[in-house]
Amino acid sequence: MIHVAGNVIDSETRCTHYHSELDIIAIKFYCCDTYFPCYSCHQEAGCGNHKVWPKEKFGENAVLCGKCKNELTVTQYKDSGYKCPSCGADFNPGCGLHKHLYFE
Repeated sequence: MIHVAGNVIDSETRCTHYHSELDIIAIKFYCCDTYFPCYSCHQEAGCGNHKVWPKEKFGENAVLCGKCKNELTVTQYKDSGYKCPSCGADFNPGCGLHKHLYFE
């Protein structure tokens, strides 16, 4: 079982900040190697050393599907069309507005 830190409110990785039906991913933050549902949860945890995933590391697991618990690489996530390639669950396309907070 992969631990997701932060203000998680259910088993599909929704948090107090983002909790729509589609908000079912968690992102492993490059700076602290810990999964969080969102940037705000990460910030509230006090890492203090925020770093985004560099392009040369996009082949590493960094995104967790809250529905099936499959880990995706950054590349798989970015190419997914906001749908889990493992279980077909829909992801929130609005997350793309925040990609600069997670990925180079």
